[in-house]
Amino acid sequence: MPDPLIALLIAASLAGLGLLLFLPKRGLIPRWQRGRQMTERVLIEDALKHIYRSEVHSHHPTLQSLAGSLNVTTNQAASILAVLHRRDLVIPVNGDFRLTPAGRDYALRIIRAHRLWEEHLAEETGYDEAEWHDQAEYYEHVLSPEETQTLAAQLGNPIYDPHGDPIPTPTGELKQHAGVPLTAMPVDTPLRIVHIEDEPEAIYTQLVAEGLFPGMNARLTEISSQRLRLWAGGDEHILAPLVAANISVVALTQEPAAKPNGGIPLSDLMTGEKAQVLGLSPGFRGAERRRMLDLGVLPGTLIQAEMTSPSGDPTAYRVRGALIALREEQARLIQVTRLAQETPA
Repeated sequence: MPDPLIALLIAASLAGLGLLLFLPKRGLIPRWQRGRQMTERVLIEDALKHIYRSEVHSHHPTLQSLAGSLNVTTNQAASILAVLHRRDLVIPVNGDFRLTPAGRDYALRIIRAHRLWEEHLAEETGYDEAEWHDQAEYYEHVLSPEETQTLAAQLGNPIYDPHGDPIPTPTGELKQHAGVPLTAMPVDTPLRIVHIEDEPEAIYTQLVAEGLFPGMNARLTEISSQRLRLWAGGDEHILAPLVAANISVVALTQEPAAKPNGGIPLSDLMTGEKAQVLGLSPGFRGAERRRMLDLGVLPGTLIQAEMTSPSGDPTAYRVRGALIALREEQARLIQVTRLAQETPA
């Protein structure tokens, strides 16, 4: 006859194992099922985005291009296309495939969530610019339509994301920017950057490092098959044509108005020099912009370069009686006008 205590322990263990495996919402099997469903949905939604972008750029999406975009085999890509077809999201056309109206609406919902989340990260958080895209790649699949609409309202229903891409409206309308690639513009024309392409990542990282962003006034000073020279944000930027093609610009009908009293970037101040703040560049966003305002870096504020670290960066500035340390990339985004140096009596 089995020991009742051992039988009780075995029964308790089996019950505990059952809970671990099958407990609703928290059990391993329900969690695995949700993860699998999420993975399938991500692939389906990313497939719709790929097809939509291909159609927008007048490219023909292929099974191979879809597999490459999703990082799956062609057999897996074919299975995903079959699912999209069964759901009436794509239709075959002359051996190719195209989005149906329902498929286009679905793709635009995902793109809307992505671009709104990037705008949220830019304006409301302290996330580095290089992290916006990857964060949005995740949240575009998580946000419900209701949450997306709430986020849009909180942001003031923006028309463009921080890269200058149009944000679709709830009904799928987009207001495209009128920019053309920088490589197509003539030399010595006053320009304004309206869009920075955030893919591929390697090129976007270079543009971020250059400190270029939509809204900047610029002027192309040299163009050749090897390089372009661009003057923007108080600095010269030397770009390879492949990189420059990811910047969209519009020609300005007249020269941008100069900053009053010879505005310069704060980073140009030498140690001991004083200046008056003219304003913050649009490149200051989100938590970093709020920090500057909280520190009193406002138009009209007096500021002095006090000392530079031994490595040359950051520099300490005196603002309203307090010392604040700013990296060169931050100081470059603050426009100031130099004050005349006091002469000893």
